[in-house]
Amino acid sequence: MDNKRNVLLLSGGGGSEHEISQISAKHILASLQSIYNLIHIELTKNGEYIDLLSNQKCTFYSNGDLFIGEKQLLYNFVIPCFHGYPGETGEIGALFDMAKIKYLGQKCEQSVICFNKITTKLWLSALGIPNTPYIIAKNPTDLAKAKEKFKEWKKCFVKASNQGSSVGCYMVNDIKQLESSIVDAFNYSEFVLIEKAIKGRELEVAVYEYEGKIIASNPGEIIVPENDFYSYTEKYSSHSKTKTVITAKDLSEEVIASLKEMSIKAFEGIKLRHLSRVDFFYTSSGEIYLNEINTFPGLTPISMFPKMMEATGHSFTKFLTDIINAN
Repeated sequence: MDNKRNVLLLSGGGGSEHEISQISAKHILASLQSIYNLIHIELTKNGEYIDLLSNQKCTFYSNGDLFIGEKQLLYNFVIPCFHGYPGETGEIGALFDMAKIKYLGQKCEQSVICFNKITTKLWLSALGIPNTPYIIAKNPTDLAKAKEKFKEWKKCFVKASNQGSSVGCYMVNDIKQLESSIVDAFNYSEFVLIEKAIKGRELEVAVYEYEGKIIASNPGEIIVPENDFYSYTEKYSSHSKTKTVITAKDLSEEVIASLKEMSIKAFEGIKLRHLSRVDFFYTSSGEIYLNEINTFPGLTPISMFPKMMEATGHSFTKFLTDIINAN
């Protein structure tokens, strides 16, 4: 008799990060398939649910019931492996909370807070955590303040407020590019963030719950070619010139301690749970700015989050199984 728990793995989502979600799901599947009965369902780009074992269409009801034809698939826990929509944007958490289903990752409110770059900054400021100087554009013609700030900053980033993986994000070096970048960013969200470009190292900290404690890893580093930024192409293209370093070099113990402290302060202050990746800028003059919080970081075999966890001496598989078994 098979006494393994049934775990539902949902992936895809249909958003701009659909394919990356599928790669992360394969890594999760490989980590857990010998421990649980895994039901792997893809939410396709056209909104259908497909059972990837049988390649049959499923019906997924709002109360959490899942059927292939007339056969109900029973499960005890869900791993919603969605980078971006509808996981990090909060919809899937709201659905599961209403249906009283246990799942991995953030609740709806925390997802909404952190996926919106503007809301994240408001929370960070309220918590006393330094973040990059910025202004908000409310419509594509909201240019006067943006031009004023560009003259002060000399270089900025224009970002759609509600997108992940640098979608709708533009580096602006010339004021002539400013207006078109803002207009383009509004194609992706209702508000646009205009942020001072910080020259510094890009550092990342994995924050996660492990054996009843909130753990912050030693920082890793993203080394981006000069005069470029960590765009969607740089993140995922096989031709990317960006390098990732799992344990950042030449950081003082004081800086490492500050990065960990700020990461946990954000995690606890926003009431995150299970996992997140917290990204920072560290300048040559010693300033630390929290850039963003990724509430469902990449979980592919080469992603920073699982590698930083492993570098801390913790097992990615044990991390997942502990959470599943506790629910």
